[in-house]
Amino acid sequence: MSDADPPPGPVPPGQPGPAVDGPPEASYDLREASYAPVEEQRPRRSLPLVLATVASGLVLGAALVAPLVDQAIRGEERAQRALDLTLVETWEVTDRAHTMDDVTYPQDPPAGGAHAPIWLACGVYDEPVRDENAVHDLEHGTVWITHDPDLSDADRAALAEQLPDNGIMSPREGLPSPVVVTVWGAQLRLDGADDRRLGLFLEEYGDGHTAPEFGVSCEGGTPSPDGSLPEQGTDA
Repeated sequence: MSDADPPPGPVPPGQPGPAVDGPPEASYDLREASYAPVEEQRPRRSLPLVLATVASGLVLGAALVAPLVDQAIRGEERAQRALDLTLVETWEVTDRAHTMDDVTYPQDPPAGGAHAPIWLACGVYDEPVRDENAVHDLEHGTVWITHDPDLSDADRAALAEQLPDNGIMSPREGLPSPVVVTVWGAQLRLDGADDRRLGLFLEEYGDGHTAPEFGVSCEGGTPSPDGSLPEQGTDA
């Protein structure tokens, strides 16, 4: 400042002050400010939790599939059994009259029909039994296994082992096959004592459900193959 210049004095109110040397004040525009986006951090699932979820899904899936598999297996077993028992002959037998006379039956051995008033006792017989008495047993739901008289002792023993408690076994001349198994209204010719269809037949029919008097035992009948001793089991 020169000597000619007047000394600075107080600035009157409302007047701008003298300029001051120095760097200009920085200016910021907040609208133009940029911010780097922050990536959202998500918690990661732990491996045990994932494995537990997968295991639960597998268990649930197995529980849903198991009944379907079981049903398919059972259906296959029934189909196989039906295939093995396709040669079973069946008849609708309605005649259940009691008679003291001899009866001519359409099947050999008979599979039902009119019969004697007395039935045979359960068990294995070493000689042929009278048809009319055996048919009364069939009416009770008894299984009747007949076999060729020339069957070996071993084969007869094998048949006897498979005979149900409510069953009769006896030799019979002139059979159409070595062994024939009969219940009321159903019959199967077997190739021998080792024919596995015997077990299938007994599984299917051995409970006697085809018989008119289902659930009645052959116990209490006459032990005589010719059906004598009429005082036992009369009119039953």
